[in-house]
Amino acid sequence: MKDIKAIRGRYYIHNLIQEGEHEHQDFKFAISDAAKIAHSISAFANNDGGRLLVGVRDNGTVAGVRSEEDIYMIEQAAQLYCRPAQQVEVTAFAVEGGAVVVRAVIPKAVRRPVCARDTDGTWRAYFRVKDENIVVPPAMLAAWKRKSAPSPTLLSFTAAESALLAYLDEWGMASLDEYVTAAHISVATATDMAARLYAMDIIDFAYTGAGFVVVRK
Repeated sequence: MKDIKAIRGRYYIHNLIQEGEHEHQDFKFAISDAAKIAHSISAFANNDGGRLLVGVRDNGTVAGVRSEEDIYMIEQAAQLYCRPAQQVEVTAFAVEGGAVVVRAVIPKAVRRPVCARDTDGTWRAYFRVKDENIVVPPAMLAAWKRKSAPSPTLLSFTAAESALLAYLDEWGMASLDEYVTAAHISVATATDMAARLYAMDIIDFAYTGAGFVVVRK
């Protein structure tokens, strides 16, 4: 790997740190596991993008990266531990005391889902909510895949889909588990319904703190 030189950016980095960790920013003290960093790349890519500040502790103090190994691990996570592979812009900034903080910018994915390979070899998609990386539920995954499919979705509703829309009009939101129980349908049917309606831009997913729910657009 070629050498990456640090550019001066003390005030820029400290201004970013003052924002704290949020939906589009995460601090990493160090990177010791490419699989774990892939979770953050997946989560940002599946949302609206974001950035990692490597060499920054959770409390916002600058520790600096230990070596160029941290940069290599970011690139490895994006290319080998994300499916599809992601392009991450990595820049090193020199701050006080000779410390270097690495900023990794993750763009919003062109097509979702972006999955990350876990240490056990399984692939999961993540989504950034506030300062957390949340595992994407199956219905949301199916909806993303349906919307990315080249074949168009016909604007026609089944009786079950019409019932779900009426339920949302009355209650504002619903978890699929709630609707499965209320409508006496299978999880597979509810998942397929949500995927179709999402592909038609009629419903969306929102995170309530307890989990993802479906809402009317």
